Amino acid sequence: MAPTPIPSTESFHFKPAFIERYSQLTNWEEFRTYSLSFLRRSIRVNTLLASVSEVKKSLAKKGWQLQQIPWCKEGFWIENPERRDVGNLLEFHIGKIYVQEAASMIPPLILKPKPGELVLDMAASPGSKTTQLAALMKNEGLIIANDYTGKRLPPLGLNLQRSGVTNTLMTLMHGQQFQGFSFDKILLDAPCSGTGTIRKSLKTILMWNPAMITKIARQQQQLIEAAFSNLKPGGLLVYSTCSLEPEENEEIVDYLLKNHPDAKVLPAQLPGLKSSPPVLEFGGVQYAEQVIHTLRIWPQDNDTEGFFVAKIKKVK
Repeated sequence: MAPTPIPSTESFHFKPAFIERYSQLTNWEEFRTYSLSFLRRSIRVNTLLASVSEVKKSLAKKGWQLQQIPWCKEGFWIENPERRDVGNLLEFHIGKIYVQEAASMIPPLILKPKPGELVLDMAASPGSKTTQLAALMKNEGLIIANDYTGKRLPPLGLNLQRSGVTNTLMTLMHGQQFQGFSFDKILLDAPCSGTGTIRKSLKTILMWNPAMITKIARQQQQLIEAAFSNLKPGGLLVYSTCSLEPEENEEIVDYLLKNHPDAKVLPAQLPGLKSSPPVLEFGGVQYAEQVIHTLRIWPQDNDTEGFFVAKIKKVK
């Protein structure tokens, strides 16, 4: 089914440099069509407080229609012919559902934390992925949910509380400041340019410029260095962004591989999830062979936001 265009974007103009870049990376017309279309609303059932069957029944009684998200058994696209206010549902306010974009559910599923493990969510606010990690861990073990600025902690704390999460501690520091830890698993959903989220916020593309990408990429290099150094031997790191820029994605993984021989990229894929080939060369830079195992998702692949995910093991 074709996506529904956003009427107000009929005369929207992308910057020429952006068009030139993205025409090299993907099918420009498809990307433009999906980027200027409504994003489907989606929810994740919070299995800490409710079962999937219980939530499906209660929402159906209220006239909401659910469509299974293929790669997440707790995830559903949701719509109602008469309403759009998912955030006003009782099930949301008491924590039985979490309003979360379908592509955002991918990184925790790739990391696959287990009950009893020590896990770091390095850039956690507002808590979409933290609460999903806690549900996967059945509230057992320990999650350190970190963010770098105080104003980002209140929404994180509110979402943890509403979701019934009890195995998580919040910390306030720059991710680069983590030293001397030995985590089983780390999620670094890195701050990024957000070019995968255009259909949610057109302001993203208005702010886009190559200098900004370069600045953000330097910060991402520092963060992935810190994350990998705090991973125990045999541990797993999932690096993800909602950006589609090679400098923020494949190039960051390439940077880690070239500086850490003990880093190994594992195949990242989920049943039912469509993806596109990763970028293996950009701007005259040839990336390491292992980059082929990363996961690049364009908006047109699954009618979602754009996303990038890399699953990295510390082999010794």
